[in-house]
Amino acid sequence: MSVFSTSRRLALRLGAAATIAVALAACGESAPVFKGSDISGTQLGRGLELSDYNGKMRQLSDFAGKVVVVFFGFTQCPDVCPTSLAELTEVMKKLGPDADRVQVLLITVDPERDTPEVLKQYVTAFDPRFLGLTGTPDQVKKAAASFKAYYAKSPTKDGSYTMDHTAAFYLLDGKGESRVLANNNIGVDALTHDIQALLKQ
Repeated sequence: MSVFSTSRRLALRLGAAATIAVALAACGESAPVFKGSDISGTQLGRGLELSDYNGKMRQLSDFAGKVVVVFFGFTQCPDVCPTSLAELTEVMKKLGPDADRVQVLLITVDPERDTPEVLKQYVTAFDPRFLGLTGTPDQVKKAAASFKAYYAKSPTKDGSYTMDHTAAFYLLDGKGESRVLANNNIGVDALTHDIQALLKQ
């Protein structure tokens, strides 16, 4: 899978915007120092409008007041996705009572196979508070574009397919503003640190 290279490309594309955002923040109150890349001001995710596994249409405004962690993936992902979700489970444990102020969203890049029932069984196995989002192929494409996330179908030798996709965590603050882009290998402690920084704002 090309998840690591696509994450790096995404970080580079957002680098200029993040640099500007940091410079602007320096003129006002002291901004939090994140372990991941500061992407404040990029307004990623504004086009999010997908259905959760209960059939309810969701937008970022539904999670106002919570730090939202968005991750693109799919339930048949062999390694990156389950590892990332397992790490997010550990993050929720480390946050303690503050975890109730955090919403983890897995947006499937494989709506063809990830039915609402499959998504629900998959994400709640990691933490019952996690939500899985899906939609029509066009809706998923629009949501991914709003985060500048990459994904593509990759055929396998057995005639099936897997999905290449951006493997990164997007952290949004309680106002729905994109603030941090973290590689999926950033680690539990760094993710916990950045979420706690956003919870304090």
